[in-house]
Amino acid sequence: MVRELYEVRLPDAEDGPLPLTDDEERRYRELLFRELGNEISERGWVRYPAHTPQERRRLVEVAGWLGEYWGQRVFVEAEDVTRLRLCLAGYETAPGVLPQVTPGPTPRRP
Repeated sequence: MVRELYEVRLPDAEDGPLPLTDDEERRYRELLFRELGNEISERGWVRYPAHTPQERRRLVEVAGWLGEYWGQRVFVEAEDVTRLRLCLAGYETAPGVLPQVTPGPTPRRP
């Protein structure tokens, strides 16, 4: 059965998600620091979705914070175009690891 699609339109750029405020961004990075850090400390690696360049930069920065906190490097690997893998040494899978960036200020813990 063929269906006709009437009044279908592409969403405008205005319909997209709004960027996070500075406070929301800070709280989200702190959440990632805790949650991803717990997962990595339990099994040595974690996989997390990252669909946009901003999300990928955020995860690379959180990996840098975790590395500073633990005193060992946390590697960041792109599994595909929508997912990154953060892992400790010995848990790497891909030969091409994304370069580490200098992290920003470490989030304050409550």
